[in-house]
Amino acid sequence: MHIEDFLREITAIRGLSGDEALVSAFVKEAFAPLCDEITVDKMNNVIARKKGPGPKVMFSAHLDEIGLMVVDIEKDGCLRLGNVGGVDPRILPGQRVTVYGREPLLGIIGAKPPHLLTDEDRKKNYLREDLYVDLGFPYEKVKELVQIGDQVQLEHRYVELKNDQAAVKTCDDRACVAIMYQALKLLQNIRHEADLYFVASSQEEVGCRGVMTAAFGVDPDFGVALDVCHAATPGAPGWRTHKLDSLVASMGPYIHPVLRRKLTEVAKDNNIALQTAVVPRNTSTDADELGRARAGVPTVLLELPLKYMHTTVETFNRNTLKEGGRLLAQFAAAVSAEWEDELWT
Repeated sequence: MHIEDFLREITAIRGLSGDEALVSAFVKEAFAPLCDEITVDKMNNVIARKKGPGPKVMFSAHLDEIGLMVVDIEKDGCLRLGNVGGVDPRILPGQRVTVYGREPLLGIIGAKPPHLLTDEDRKKNYLREDLYVDLGFPYEKVKELVQIGDQVQLEHRYVELKNDQAAVKTCDDRACVAIMYQALKLLQNIRHEADLYFVASSQEEVGCRGVMTAAFGVDPDFGVALDVCHAATPGAPGWRTHKLDSLVASMGPYIHPVLRRKLTEVAKDNNIALQTAVVPRNTSTDADELGRARAGVPTVLLELPLKYMHTTVETFNRNTLKEGGRLLAQFAAAVSAEWEDELWT
């Protein structure tokens, strides 16, 4: 499967934090022919191992997605919403969604029209409490099909744009799962000493819970977390954003400096462009929990620049995606047992 076809398929699958079974099954099936062992653990982490005699290296990218859930049913049949992960209510009005009740139900997110708002209300952004899902059914029918706690998935459409860009929901972080998929494909023809573990982790959006248990089980010698960062957009601060056309290697107290240097050397040796991000405290990614698993794991963070994060039109550069797979594969091939001594000298 081509990396873009993989991403088209995985971004369409329901997998809100805490309920990743369907998307985990998809990843397991896709990864299985490319590795020696594969398991799905009790947290719905997918752990794919490509055996080697050398040190253990764990790559981690999360497969869960943000979304919504039903918290109340109005007397006209409309559904009130709660968050699963960080959903900005400003992006929601006018969206199509799927409500997973007794059967999948197509709905639209509505709000009081601006014509009916007071002057004071017009000055404010929508709150989640102002919004609702309209299924087009009366209250009695909605009560038959929907219950409190049912999940609501945001609309998914894969849109190809000009200049080698594409937009789709849930690139955060399934685009990085696609990078791991590409790396595994490339590693079919690349020798490696390291014992490689590719982990598609769960529940990152609600606290990096999946990577905690996966890292405890794998007990790696080195860790590479993959996630997304902000790409340059009009009005955004330059120091927090990056160009779409190359990956980002973060620097900061949660990032092991020598292992990061190894990553940048591999990138340079293979003519792969890397940008630099400065993260002065925690990274709010799997890197934080991976780095402090068990007795500690030297960890680096590799990020894919993304426009419009946590929306249904997360936009990325398709070539950067492919280069990410190439970098992971070459880094995996470069790891050797001698690195352990270098990391502490």
